[in-house]
Amino acid sequence: MSSQLSTPKSGLGGIASIPGTPIHTIHSMRRKGAGHHGPLTKLLVANRGEIAIRVFRTAHELAMHTVAIYSFEDRMSAHRQRADEAYQVGSGLTPVAAYLAQEDIIRIALEHGVDMIHPGYGFLSENASFARKVEEAGIAFIGPTPEVIDGLGDKTKARTIAVAAGVPVVPGTPGPVETYADGDTFVKEHGFPVIIKAAMGGGGRGMRVVRSHDEFKDSFERAVSEAKSAFGDGTVFIERFLERPRHIEVQLLADGEGNCIHLFERDCSVQRRHQKVVEVAPATHLPEETRQAILNDALKIARYVKYRNAGTAEFLVDSQNRHYFIEINPRIQVEHTITEEITGLDIVSAQIQIAAGATLAQLGLTQEAITKRGFAIQCRITTEDPATGFQPDTGKIEVYRSAGGNGVRLDASSGFAGAQITPHYDSLLVKCSVSGATYEVARRKMLRALVEFRIRGVKTNIPFLFRLLTHDVFINGKTWTTFIDDTPELFKLVQTQNRAQKLLGYLGDLAVNGSSIKGQMGEPGLKQEIEIPKLPNRDDPEGAPLDTSVPCQIGWRNIIVEKGPEAFAKAVREYPGVLIMDTTWRDAHQSLLATRLRTIDIANIAKETSWALANAYSLECWGGATFDVAMRFLYEDPWERLRTLRKLVPNIPFQALVRGANAVGYTSYPDNAIYEFSRKAVESGLDIFRVFDSLNYFENMRLGIDAAKKAGGVCEAVVCYSGDVANPKKTKYTLQYYLDFVDQLVNEGIHILCIKDMAGLLKPQAATLLVGAIRKKYPDLPIHVHSHDTAGISTASMIAAAAAGADIVDVAIDSMSGLTSQPSMGAVCAALEQTHLGTGIRYDDIQALNQYWSQIRLLYSCFEANVRASDSSVFEHEMPGGQYTNLMFQASQLGLGSQWAEIKKRYAEANELCGDVIKVTPSSKVVGDFAQFMVSNSLTKKDVLERAASLDFPSSVVEFFQGYLGQPVGGFPEPLRTHIIRDKPRIDGRPGATLQPLDLKQIKADLRTKFGKHINDADVSSYAMYPKVFEEYQTILEKYGDLSVLPTRFFLSKPEIGEEMHIHIEKGKTLIIRLMAIGSVDETRGIRDVWFEVNGEVRAVPIEDKSAATETVRREKASSEPGSVGAPMSGVVVEVRVKEGQEVKKGDILCVQSAMKASDPIVSFPNPGG
Repeated sequence: MSSQLSTPKSGLGGIASIPGTPIHTIHSMRRKGAGHHGPLTKLLVANRGEIAIRVFRTAHELAMHTVAIYSFEDRMSAHRQRADEAYQVGSGLTPVAAYLAQEDIIRIALEHGVDMIHPGYGFLSENASFARKVEEAGIAFIGPTPEVIDGLGDKTKARTIAVAAGVPVVPGTPGPVETYADGDTFVKEHGFPVIIKAAMGGGGRGMRVVRSHDEFKDSFERAVSEAKSAFGDGTVFIERFLERPRHIEVQLLADGEGNCIHLFERDCSVQRRHQKVVEVAPATHLPEETRQAILNDALKIARYVKYRNAGTAEFLVDSQNRHYFIEINPRIQVEHTITEEITGLDIVSAQIQIAAGATLAQLGLTQEAITKRGFAIQCRITTEDPATGFQPDTGKIEVYRSAGGNGVRLDASSGFAGAQITPHYDSLLVKCSVSGATYEVARRKMLRALVEFRIRGVKTNIPFLFRLLTHDVFINGKTWTTFIDDTPELFKLVQTQNRAQKLLGYLGDLAVNGSSIKGQMGEPGLKQEIEIPKLPNRDDPEGAPLDTSVPCQIGWRNIIVEKGPEAFAKAVREYPGVLIMDTTWRDAHQSLLATRLRTIDIANIAKETSWALANAYSLECWGGATFDVAMRFLYEDPWERLRTLRKLVPNIPFQALVRGANAVGYTSYPDNAIYEFSRKAVESGLDIFRVFDSLNYFENMRLGIDAAKKAGGVCEAVVCYSGDVANPKKTKYTLQYYLDFVDQLVNEGIHILCIKDMAGLLKPQAATLLVGAIRKKYPDLPIHVHSHDTAGISTASMIAAAAAGADIVDVAIDSMSGLTSQPSMGAVCAALEQTHLGTGIRYDDIQALNQYWSQIRLLYSCFEANVRASDSSVFEHEMPGGQYTNLMFQASQLGLGSQWAEIKKRYAEANELCGDVIKVTPSSKVVGDFAQFMVSNSLTKKDVLERAASLDFPSSVVEFFQGYLGQPVGGFPEPLRTHIIRDKPRIDGRPGATLQPLDLKQIKADLRTKFGKHINDADVSSYAMYPKVFEEYQTILEKYGDLSVLPTRFFLSKPEIGEEMHIHIEKGKTLIIRLMAIGSVDETRGIRDVWFEVNGEVRAVPIEDKSAATETVRREKASSEPGSVGAPMSGVVVEVRVKEGQEVKKGDILCVQSAMKASDPIVSFPNPGG
């Protein structure tokens, strides 16, 4: 075989002689000459990215020396490094214009001894002028002759050639359309729909489908503008638009000597904006006679023009299988790879050798020798976001893991971690081509390859490709050109989780900025692994521990599930001893640790708890402040906490504290929101609703009771305790008051009564008196007593209550008890153990659990308030236990820590000013805010009464006096109420009674639009309770992913360099993460790169250093002001349609923006005349 290729002389310098180096290997290969002879040895690719690398690879195989060109913006591009030499082109020009700088490209070629130029695709690949200049410079152009490019590159001329060759074409304009008026004449004569096409170039640019005359003028102008911007030539032509045709193209090779062959066809019907997305070779379900006719017509045109080199003849096939020629692309195509896969040929190699003078016969390329085998599919993976109309995404690729394996081919350029994706060029990231024996085998192989990709840092179209390849139409191989536009369900995307990278974002922020969890003071007190204790097995004579690998199945919950709430309440009342409720999972940590206990630390001991506390009445694990704190500060889903714990503890009833008509919120809600919340709670695993009202306001209680019962839950109605029933001087909350209130609750059909002592005011003698009186009046009513140990007497009070007839008492595990928490479980159980009131909970089991919670208490010590001893002053100020610690912390944060005694005094006065109210969240918050207001402003009770009409009270205080929480016992004090609320409205009934029902379906739809398809009915209830908190939580979830999987020491502590973290993200999947290094700060952006090793792979995460002083210049962002218009994507403005001073109407196009291959108009907001 004769050819002009020859062995190149070494241009590699001394390093070429070093054995074992890649350059030495290539140099040695070139010395062997690969059997070529002649002067053509050095090849330049006048292109960039993936196609440049593709050509370099083949050139190296042919023992050629390679030269790359690159724009300034591409100076870090991979293609520059894949060539033997690389030179910047088009200095001072725009990113695209640099690759269109014909004179500069030829200058570089001549200066560096280039023999051949390959144009790739796009840019100058179809520019006859460039091809002519290349050849005039004495350089071989790898492509058709300039005359053929001129004839076929211009699609209007190509139509004329096709007609002359006897090949059918789509009806259209006979030549280029010079003006809008000419185009208007054609469409008025031939009607719609039509398609406007750029005469030069392809890739969907300069192409518009127009279906009505109203949109024709704008579409024509945009097509012309886009064609001119992309190809330097705004010439267009117009054709009739065929509905739902297939796009079939034929790969051609010709040698300019009259010899021409085809390499079979490709189906490129799956397109968007006339840009191919997925290609298949050969075409499926194409009748053989149609296939042969298309192949023959493609050869007919190529021979007619004496075609040279590679090209692609493109046809449309209508529903009757009639084919129409549309164009010949006189260049290599993006999708040439799948033809190579089914034929086994290297098309680029053939291109180079034909340009060097070889004939098809010399290359052994005869039509009879070309065979096809199996099927191949190519997917173009791009940095486009399908969820936002395929807008190009830009940024830094943080993670890049590619596919591979049998039958998978990848052609890429920017496919690597650290690559910077800019808006200047095509959004193509990698071409993934697969081959298989059948179409279905290839399709499944492509799905497998897509699954293997991990691309993080920029959005990609991979989720869309999943939907596309699994759609029935694609599975059956019967797509058409507008299939994507005609199939909206393709955009119901399944988003990738990106869990590891999101977690690294959180850990990186923690490493750079420290913990952002509100209320945390310092580092956790425990850094090592927490030991899970073993429970003793009393049935094993050898003392082996109890097997707790599966949860215990025996417990009180079975009665609720099998027989219902009434049977459960009856069984509780008939129990001969006293039952306990463990508050460790809610009120204990709310009182001691600012409600910061995370789900993972409860779940880790849950199975053991199911065995140790199998005879417990319930575990309080939900409601109260835990609901909003989970989202607000712990970045967890409270519903998922409930569902997770339920699976681990199926036997013990779960209890939640709910605020009557407010559920777990702090304000009023429409009734349907409360009923829906209660329904979802039971559905998620809740059993017992402890329903209370912060003012003992019965109307609020009535709604909560009804909602709990209708949801199928056990209704434990609460009478909130204040004052002292044993003290005759306390005349507001007397024994008779409580008995009267209990009467109202019993009449509502409650299942269980709870006496809730929020502050620890219930003394033993008062407990005996109150419980005894209720038991006497209601012998069959189960009674549950709750208290706090702030004053240090609650253990005695619980024992007294049990002796007086209480059925259940509240306790906490020893290491989480005492002070503002509940009394000690071990103390209460031990005290009752040898009596007829035994709890059925074994002491050694309690101690085993206590080993675990002792470690947890130390772990969370960074949230503890400085409460070191009991405080009997609670009998004066009456602060609830949880508020006591929270208010102490808040006081210190406000600089009032040294005035704690003063705050307690003012709290008592604030309570009196409010009318001596029941104090439990949210009413206790009102009193607390009032007290801090008084301390901050040096006000006494007397001052407030005298100056109330002029003081600016906290909003919570004003709303309380308006009646937003309900009506307090004895009403509001006057004239203080009038002085505080002034002209604001008064609410004299149940606050939520007049609220309109929430449209829960619409809320769900809106949330799904904003946050994604994962939003469920429970999320809607979360949003109904806490709209702002829920949205902030969803934002954190999107940014960092599910943080609940992080062990707490890694959630709260700065990771240390070299520290290894094992994070279990799901069953059988563990991330092993190690912090490697923290980079220096980029002073222009305030960013540090934080380097991690994830399962052995190094990843870098950019983190904002919040303490760094930056010199960042921020570009102006669109505001919400009328007339402010934001860009829909990152890119450049290619055309401005308005002038200064021009009046703008609503919907007018202001300018046209271009990024990568996308072009979009920017229209005015509904603010005409701006």
